Amino acid sequence: MKRKTATIIGNGLMGLGLLTMVGGVGYSILNQMPELGLPQFLAHGAIGSIFIGAILWLAGARVGGQERVADRYWWVRHFDSRCTNGKSHRHS
Repeated sequence: MKRKTATIIGNGLMGLGLLTMVGGVGYSILNQMPELGLPQFLAHGAIGSIFIGAILWLAGARVGGQERVADRYWWVRHFDSRCTNGKSHRHS
């Protein structure tokens, strides 16, 4: 698969995963309002869609080549063993 195609497919999967997660969270929140009369049995599916969306997001990141965490994040720089260059850091 060409790089441009992989990027497009990866971004599409990441977008689909994001929409699935947001939809699941939205339905879970709306389901808490009894005046809307939403079916209760779909609440479990909405929570499951959050996890399915996360899997789609991760699959899209893997296909699109964006699975690496950037080193600019503070937590990664200070606590990830890949960023320490073999030195032991003192954390206060």
